[in-house]
Amino acid sequence: MKQIDEGTVFQARQDGLLKQPVDDELLVYDLKRHKAHCLNKAAAIVWEECNGRNTVADLVRLLENRLQTRFDEEMVWVALDQLDRARLLSPRITRPEAPNRISRRDVLKRVGIAAALTVPLITSVMSPTAAQASTCTKKGGTCTSSRTCCSQVCSAGKCL
Repeated sequence: MKQIDEGTVFQARQDGLLKQPVDDELLVYDLKRHKAHCLNKAAAIVWEECNGRNTVADLVRLLENRLQTRFDEEMVWVALDQLDRARLLSPRITRPEAPNRISRRDVLKRVGIAAALTVPLITSVMSPTAAQASTCTKKGGTCTSSRTCCSQVCSAGKCL
């Protein structure tokens, strides 16, 4: 992992990812880890602007310009920490512990309900592998269609 200082720049990982914009969010699917990450608009901007040239201060300015609202460095760090935990940065980063470091929850409290929509947030979910997704229900198990049963026969909600 890369140690961070004030002038550190960040690089978004691009390999092994599928990206799809959905409304104001960005869905990023990690083919290697079988995880889907939904980045809200602010988190997506931070990730897209991690081009190996932008510092935290640069990211704050970019967010303020694109979203027309106030941001501070702690809000960007929240996004960077989440991006790193989701393994969407390359290389991975290690941020030194600081006594004034605040959590995502503290950021949400500080900015208030109205501004909470602008806080960078990432939601991640595991997706099943092909083998897991193709698992069928055994005889006697609950079913909604014949396709879910190993026997391919579903009757009265039970696999035969």
